[in-house]
Amino acid sequence: MIFRESNGCSVSLADKDDLSFEASSLASPIHLAWFGKKFYFVFCDLIRSFVSLKFMIDQATIDRITDAARIEEVVSDYVTLKKRGVNLLGLCPFHNEKTPSFIVSPAKGIFKCFGCGKGGNSVHFIMEHEQISYYEALKFLARKYHIEVQERELTPEEEAAKNDRESMFRVNEYAQKYFSDTLQLHEDGRAIGLSYFRERGFRDDIIRKFQLGYSLDHRDAFTQTALQAGYKKDYLVKTGLTVENEAGYSLDRFRGRVMFPVHSLSGKVVAFGGRILKKDNKTAKYLNSPESEIYHKSKELYGIYFAKQSIVRNDRCYLVEGYTDVISMHQNGVENVVASSGTSLTQEQIRLIHRFTSNVTVIYDGDAAGIKASIRGIDLLLEEGLNIKVLLLPDGDDPDSFARKHSVSEFVDFVEKNALDFIRFKTNLLLEEAGKDPVKRAALISDIVRSIAIIPNPLIRSEYVKDCSSLLRVEESMLYHEINKIKRKERERNDIREKASQGQQPSSAEEPQASETFNLDKTPLEAEERNILEALIRYGKHVLYYADAEAERNEQPVLVAEYILEELEHDELNFANPLHNMLLNEYKTHYKDEEFDAERFFVKHPQEKISLLAADLLAEKYTLSKIHEKIARPLADSDRLIELIPRLIFEYKNSYILKLIRNKLLEMKTSSEAQDAQRTDELMHEIGRLNSIQQQLSKSLGERIIIRL
Repeated sequence: MIFRESNGCSVSLADKDDLSFEASSLASPIHLAWFGKKFYFVFCDLIRSFVSLKFMIDQATIDRITDAARIEEVVSDYVTLKKRGVNLLGLCPFHNEKTPSFIVSPAKGIFKCFGCGKGGNSVHFIMEHEQISYYEALKFLARKYHIEVQERELTPEEEAAKNDRESMFRVNEYAQKYFSDTLQLHEDGRAIGLSYFRERGFRDDIIRKFQLGYSLDHRDAFTQTALQAGYKKDYLVKTGLTVENEAGYSLDRFRGRVMFPVHSLSGKVVAFGGRILKKDNKTAKYLNSPESEIYHKSKELYGIYFAKQSIVRNDRCYLVEGYTDVISMHQNGVENVVASSGTSLTQEQIRLIHRFTSNVTVIYDGDAAGIKASIRGIDLLLEEGLNIKVLLLPDGDDPDSFARKHSVSEFVDFVEKNALDFIRFKTNLLLEEAGKDPVKRAALISDIVRSIAIIPNPLIRSEYVKDCSSLLRVEESMLYHEINKIKRKERERNDIREKASQGQQPSSAEEPQASETFNLDKTPLEAEERNILEALIRYGKHVLYYADAEAERNEQPVLVAEYILEELEHDELNFANPLHNMLLNEYKTHYKDEEFDAERFFVKHPQEKISLLAADLLAEKYTLSKIHEKIARPLADSDRLIELIPRLIFEYKNSYILKLIRNKLLEMKTSSEAQDAQRTDELMHEIGRLNSIQQQLSKSLGERIIIRL
């Protein structure tokens, strides 16, 4: 291995231990005689296995899907995006945040969250959001963009490898079709189930839209039909469609009920709700699917799949309680509505709404007990930074009945005239309850103050303080005093939690492998390797310098990629991170191809980990990367690259040498403790040589902070 330095000295590291200096007449690493390209295309086992992998979808179809699936279109189905320079900005759908840090780059076809670190292309977004495989995400996007997918028949091994989640989704899909067919085609379904829906005033097109159905009032009619169709009993039980008692007998969970499928954000059926029609005081009116691998009640909102586009278009979400409330409002033209399905609001449900809008109107039907029971959950909406209004419907009406009586324009007009902001609504409600009782009024003030204190925006908080001061006839200073007490206690609790978390070190078994994540601290040379890879992808085909600058007729352009790859190969340097090596070898294989576009090639790479890494390297926060902030633009000019690229190489070599020195020091400590004098002397000599190399590298770096990509 030979490290060539700008002072004309070459350092040979043939076996990384045997060190010797060699004189050289080279004046600079930039003006080197350009050696013939002699690259060793070394492919690791992962690359070999990848090449031999037979996709269920051919590569041409994959390319058509990824070309059609524009990242901004795919993401905007789930996240409200706003223009920010050349990029788009929104709230991350993968973690809880109040300040947007989720960036979409239409030009590069990638997304990146600078809060939780997730990133990738449109396929990765669907994989992460829907928790499905790469193959299923491709099929999802193919359906969205009406691209025909030719699939070969699955082998028995591939069929056996399908996971529980996919099997459960298939069972639910079958069940939905079974219940819908029963409703429309079976004698009992039409006489009982369809009659009920029509009595509620539901049109046939709405019944089909929401895929409503009916489960026969037989012990195991559905279960037996599903088993005969080839579906495994294990998955029928896991989805909750079938109940198995201790004696081994199977029962249909939803027998004798009209069926309401619950759809995920992408339209998959994740669960069912069933309403019993016969009067039976011993049986629950509504029955829902149990929690499962694919259904978590706290994370789902009924109707979100059908409402998301309307929510974005109207920049408002109406929140109601039940299935029929949502369906009736849709039928009457109000589509930006979802239901919490009779449960208290959760943070996951609130974040789901917040992806599409910051404005929520909660609709109550006038039941005082119900309002008081659910009003506590609305504080979570305030805490999330949403703008909350409350609409109280006239006595005797619920959203279902009110929607059936009024047109869209009448409904919107009623909302505009009668909806109150939540704090004012809550204050009025509690004031009426407290009356003149001083103890109740004091409790009321504390309750209102707690709601105001959790509002994250200080300007909005101050406006509510003014309103409540007037309504409650309490000095603003007193309200602020109580708010500050609450905020101070909250900070103290957070400090305690933070200190406790810092004191807990993850076990080695819990630590992710370097090849599975892209954090800079996972391998000793992670940052330096990433810098080099980013330079290759961004600027690989830019001219770095001309090999024969003084001979005008014979100028040979040297590209950034050629310089970097030759430097690494000449010194026999391999990246410590296996994933980085995979990308580097892929680059070596293709960079001379005439049509090679590194950004496009790697972002759309069929190997998921490579494309994720490329997207992560290319992600820019807003419109400027760190290097653009550090160096005057235009960066891509050769005079700027000629300064930057060699420094990246020197920095990598410098870190590599420092790593060798640390390893030798540890080895010397061990040999010293073992009283192996000969080995200790050898190591001291080697460390001395390494220190000399490191000093030369530091000199070439100018002993200053190196600008990182």
